[in-house]
Amino acid sequence: MMKPMIWHPEPQDQKVNQYLDRTNHEPWPAIIGAALILVCSFTLLVLLGTF
Repeated sequence: MMKPMIWHPEPQDQKVNQYLDRTNHEPWPAIIGAALILVCSFTLLVLLGTF
């Protein structure tokens, strides 16, 4: 038998949402660090290539 398609909040939904709010974030320091390493290494290669 199929469940009804109407969603009703369940007691554990609030706990799941709190867990996701605590753990599921974008890794901004890693993204910025990787971009900085790429830019610096490209700049270094260009500078070394001119000599």
